Amino acid sequence: MAITDDIRKAATDPTPLYFLAGTADLAVQQAKKVPGIVEQIRAEAPGRIDTVKNIDPNAVQEKATARAKVAQENLQAKVTEILSTLDTDLKKLGESAQDLALRGVGVAAEYAVKARETYEKVAEHGEQTVRTWRGEAAEEIEDFAIAVEPKAEPVEVKEEEKPAVAAVEDASSKKSPAKKASVRKPVAKKTAPPAK
Repeated sequence: MAITDDIRKAATDPTPLYFLAGTADLAVQQAKKVPGIVEQIRAEAPGRIDTVKNIDPNAVQEKATARAKVAQENLQAKVTEILSTLDTDLKKLGESAQDLALRGVGVAAEYAVKARETYEKVAEHGEQTVRTWRGEAAEEIEDFAIAVEPKAEPVEVKEEEKPAVAAVEDASSKKSPAKKASVRKPVAKKTAPPAK
């Protein structure tokens, strides 16, 4: 039964749909920024094209060769430094590997928590988006306004209303003599005393 309950819960959980709605809304918001970026690129493109046209290919090749030589020298120096300071003690290497593995597990758990938080934030954004699409945001505001307004006083039942109830009973008994309809009398609601 637990598997069935898990499947039923997963099938009825609206959070993934809210996540999709939130993602779609965020994508639309980002897409609205695209025309501005395109205009900026159009404005900057002629200057950049002129700069590229005026560059001497030999100068670029010389700079790249010089940077490659410097990078190669730095890499050789680092490798030499690492090999000279490498601790060959297997016990220390094992401890280092274990420490790195534990750090990796910790980092993975941290990323999982961050991913879950982000998922929940986007799903919450999607839920708000869906409510806005449905117009439920206005309903929530109305519910809030009703909660804030003071409650009305309870209505008392007057003696004059009893003949009307009797007339309804008589009318229902005339229609079906075998069944006698029972009519409920209105009950005054109990309300909590007003807060001071």
